[in-house]
Amino acid sequence: MNCHDETCITCSDEAVAVTVVRLLERDLALVDTGRGREVVSVALVETEPGDTVLVHAKEAIAVVREVRQ
Repeated sequence: MNCHDETCITCSDEAVAVTVVRLLERDLALVDTGRGREVVSVALVETEPGDTVLVHAKEAIAVVREVRQ
């Protein structure tokens, strides 16, 4: 594994918000981390390109929805 920063979405012990760039085969997605792009699993969430998802250990665990007031 190649971690280029102090923390990454694979090694960190927290969920990180990323943007879905493209859905791939086998419940995977290409995401933009703000520092680069990575492939993560989206098997646990329903998402589409442009969505923001929370990722922990390369697994999307929630879709972030805007709260409208």
